[in-house]
Amino acid sequence: MSSLSAHATTTYESRAYIDGVFEAPTAEWIPVLEKSTGTPFARYSNSNPEQVDRAVRAARRSQSRWAATSASERSELLRAFAAQLAARHDELIALIIRETGGTAEKAEEELGQSINQLLNSATQVTENAGAILPPYKEGKISLSRAVPLGVIGLIVPWNYPMSLAMRALAPGLAYGNTVVLKPAELTPIAGGQILAEAAHAAGFPAGVFSVVPGDGPVTGRTLSEHPDLDLVHFTGSFEVGHQIANFAAKSFRRVATELGGDNAFVVLDDADIDQAASCAVWSALWYQGQTCITAGRHIVMRSAAEAFTDAVVARVQKLTVGDPLRDTVDLGPIISEVQRDRFHAGLVLPSIDAGARVAVGGAFDGLFYQPTVLTGVTPDMPVFTEEIFGPVMPITIVDSEDEALELVNRHRTLMNSVFSGDQLRGLEFAQRVKANEVHVNDGYARHGGEGQLDGYTNRQWIGIQRTPTRYPVWAEARP
Repeated sequence: MSSLSAHATTTYESRAYIDGVFEAPTAEWIPVLEKSTGTPFARYSNSNPEQVDRAVRAARRSQSRWAATSASERSELLRAFAAQLAARHDELIALIIRETGGTAEKAEEELGQSINQLLNSATQVTENAGAILPPYKEGKISLSRAVPLGVIGLIVPWNYPMSLAMRALAPGLAYGNTVVLKPAELTPIAGGQILAEAAHAAGFPAGVFSVVPGDGPVTGRTLSEHPDLDLVHFTGSFEVGHQIANFAAKSFRRVATELGGDNAFVVLDDADIDQAASCAVWSALWYQGQTCITAGRHIVMRSAAEAFTDAVVARVQKLTVGDPLRDTVDLGPIISEVQRDRFHAGLVLPSIDAGARVAVGGAFDGLFYQPTVLTGVTPDMPVFTEEIFGPVMPITIVDSEDEALELVNRHRTLMNSVFSGDQLRGLEFAQRVKANEVHVNDGYARHGGEGQLDGYTNRQWIGIQRTPTRYPVWAEARP
């Protein structure tokens, strides 16, 4: 940790980056806190509506020129972007730890994902620009080509601010779109300022990529409702995503969202308990349970429940909580007091009052929340019905596979897991789950790449007639 500690006192400012220029603040500076210590180490200024408008207009002006840039040139700029991030490795690992409260492993994952996404997009943009289609009549050449959507408004969350931004930023830029990014208020440095600095240093043309730090109600809403966007890409809460989608629908504008979900982790009666418990702890507690694909509901068949609970509790009791920049720990701090109080006072305590029991944890010191296992959880308790977004594992016992399936499908989810000693049984269960992603005998993982072309481009069909065509007589010129 010595190389990271050298960056423990570095200070940062997040400024609006518009049309290739870092601008002076237009409002008072707002502090950004180091999550473990609670001390300010950075600051940002809210971007006002006029700045957001200028950023979008700059993106619109530069988009056609950027789209006309060759794929190989865009690829090289993306590789230069990645190189700028890689060159600041130790600094950025320390920054991500300080700003998000994640461990060094989490920071390495996030930075690595960001760099890899840039490199993957740099490769993909040179490999596929469309397709040659079967001709629908003799002498016809039929082509389909990918064309950029245009201007993308990108709003990212605080939990993985750099990599979740890059998931849309890298392919968006690769395929000829321009992007205006609003980072989360809690993480405007890793999620905004650093990306602007890296893109600027890499040589991206002015206006192609802009960053407008600020709050949700003013900066975020102004960006999401700007009439000159072709796509709004949002990752965050269901409530805000619903508002953005409703507004976009009124103008028939394209929107892409990844929202929260109360994901389920199912343990059937023939599961390998040791394997299931190990995966459950990791899936529920990685980054303090603050991911949209965290395992939030642990649904266990009765005959396996006691052994599973004992195995989970034994693992959780060995976990350490503390400052991940200065100590070797398994879990860092919660992102904010607001977030801690939301799940502890709003979900955990009411569930305990309703009969849930604390098997381990349930206490906190400031933002350092002890990993918690709750037993006796019923489907009507808040920790079951709501997304927790904290280091809490509620265990609910069921008597049948059908009951487990019904509880899985009762709530909106992004990703689920099912554990069974019979892989075909696990597959059959997974096929009945109403979710886009289900893992059998495994925890969460991200995939992607093959859908990026379709996600950030439109398809244009072009027909070329190679040989003369005789049209019906009524179409001929008449004397």
